[in-house]
Amino acid sequence: MSALEEMVRPSLARIVAPGDGYAPDREEYWGSGFFIAPGWLLTCAHVVGKGGAAVWRSGNAVGVTWQGGRTTGEVVLAKPRPEEPDGARGSWRFPDIALVRVRGADEAPCVWLSDRAPTIPAPVSLHGWSRQTGDLGMRHGIGQASALDGKALLLTGQTPVEGVSGGPVVDLRHGAVIGMNKGRGRHEGAAVPITALRELYDVRGGEILHTVMGEHDLHHLGRFNDPSAGADWTRAQTRLRGPGGQGLDPGLRVRLYGHFAHLPPPGGPGEVMHLVHEVKSRVVQEDYRSPIEHDPRTWREGAGLLHGLRDPGDHGGRPELALDAVLLYAAKVARQAALDHPADVDRDRLRAFTAWITEQAILSARQAIREDIDALLDRLSEEALRTPTAAATVARTPSRARADVLVDVGEPVYGERYPLSVKLLYDGQDVTPLYSNDQGVHRDELHQYLREPLAEALRLGDRGEHLAAVEAFLPRRLFDVPLDDWRLSADDGWDDADLFDEQSMPLGLRRVVVIRDRRRGTRPPSPEWRRRWAGVANRPLSAGPLRGEATAQGHPETGRPEGRMAAYGRLSGMDDACVPVHCGPVGSGPGFDAMAAALAAGHPLVLWRRDGHDHGECREFHLQAGQLLGLAGGSEGLHRQVRELRIRVSDPDTAEGLVGDIAVLFDPPDRPPHGTEPMQPPLMAAPDT
Repeated sequence: MSALEEMVRPSLARIVAPGDGYAPDREEYWGSGFFIAPGWLLTCAHVVGKGGAAVWRSGNAVGVTWQGGRTTGEVVLAKPRPEEPDGARGSWRFPDIALVRVRGADEAPCVWLSDRAPTIPAPVSLHGWSRQTGDLGMRHGIGQASALDGKALLLTGQTPVEGVSGGPVVDLRHGAVIGMNKGRGRHEGAAVPITALRELYDVRGGEILHTVMGEHDLHHLGRFNDPSAGADWTRAQTRLRGPGGQGLDPGLRVRLYGHFAHLPPPGGPGEVMHLVHEVKSRVVQEDYRSPIEHDPRTWREGAGLLHGLRDPGDHGGRPELALDAVLLYAAKVARQAALDHPADVDRDRLRAFTAWITEQAILSARQAIREDIDALLDRLSEEALRTPTAAATVARTPSRARADVLVDVGEPVYGERYPLSVKLLYDGQDVTPLYSNDQGVHRDELHQYLREPLAEALRLGDRGEHLAAVEAFLPRRLFDVPLDDWRLSADDGWDDADLFDEQSMPLGLRRVVVIRDRRRGTRPPSPEWRRRWAGVANRPLSAGPLRGEATAQGHPETGRPEGRMAAYGRLSGMDDACVPVHCGPVGSGPGFDAMAAALAAGHPLVLWRRDGHDHGECREFHLQAGQLLGLAGGSEGLHRQVRELRIRVSDPDTAEGLVGDIAVLFDPPDRPPHGTEPMQPPLMAAPDT
């Protein structure tokens, strides 16, 4: 056996029906699995799904047999789960992944999980149990990870055989598990990339994964520090790296990840990616924003994005950049953890971590990076590290979300199908695409198709307590689509206290959600648009009727609606800080024509009601809109007032007398600048180092 195979075998388990029998030839065999942390097993959802409904109810319903014993395990997290646990076993689409708690298996050796997406192509070994040759036994094969197709890792050469589903796929170049066997087709096999673990963080209860990954890294640090423990992954990785290797060596990496394991986890991928971008920009001395968005959920994954860092202009490679970047990132993580979670940080462990960073920087980092690290850690003075209260008072730079989210719905194609895209907007300037659907969907399918990509984009845009805004570029016929009322969770937990959380809450109750005009945004901003935007920026706002036939009380008079050009003339004459208000929808009927006139007149802010209603409420709506605008104090202050109104309207105890279902056009020019082309991924990823 190779050294890697020798380490994988003790980590393998076979998943069987629960029972008291120990004879492999009499077990009801389901598939393979492997330990990723003491007492934690990873396998495919379709493997444990063979146990039927009992598996998806709480309890130990999965039999687990490994080199050290046999017991039963409980499926803690899985994706997908059957829609009806008591019915059919379900269709096992990707990610097809399950995490099983195996009590009594704390001594089982664990594999090393890669800290980043696999670099393709890659020579791999496939492992698992199988009865293909008759007797149930361990199987091992060599193949190649040939492509990463969406959520699937494609395998050629020796592909998975029956029974090895749920077993690990090991990258032979770097000595790390990069995937999990899923199945095979006629010409190639399919594996689940190990980065699919990230999808389990979004499953209810997924926060347990932070504990699991911390235990994974501490397990490997413990084995590295104890030579008597036998073969370990870190030493095997060092041998694969060869003599004279530069940059972050496996020994340093396992120690760094051990320190990370004692810190509170990041609040989301946006928090990690913000630090990664800061470090890249500093180390390579340019705005180094990758056109490929990543979705890291742990501090270790952020380091994984840096330890192969290259200078884009230096084709020969500068390995010292990677070590500089990782050490600077570690200092930023230490400081952020101390400031964001002062009550949860072990002060002694944090002191040990900062001392380790300082020591490694003295030994290995360039002087400029050493000075940056010293400056960061000096702010965490001994006084600040002594008590949580002192750490919380350390001066912090004003912060904001890492990025906002642009939802772009195009004009209809193929009849009434609207093409979709979701992008990240950084600092109002740079755009990175995340999702697109050029074939389009029907109007009533918008929420269904946008829910998951929107949730992903918001995770990447959020930074700690600073939440990304949602800016929706819409055709005017869709202005009444209730985006602020959408929920990110497929579970209807709004009225269920057990399910209620930030995912089940309507978007507009938690974050800024605004509508923008797609048509106007495709052209250079007009002078009127720019002038009016400057006029609403820092001046007290007032309300004026969007439709000219409305009275001072906001109730539209009967009779012929105001013509479009008459509306344009009236709206053009409004003061720049006057915001048009309408008690009714604007995606059709007279409101549609009036909105078109307001946009032509350059108005960047409009308030209206989307729903049908009793016109007797219109006077109250116009009064409330005027009060809301008066309290805003300018365009940016409008967000808070609208969000507070939506919250009050949603609560029966505070909704009496309020008029809800309010929509907001908030459409600044030059955000992003006209003509901005989204950053596109390169045709081929840079080679790994």
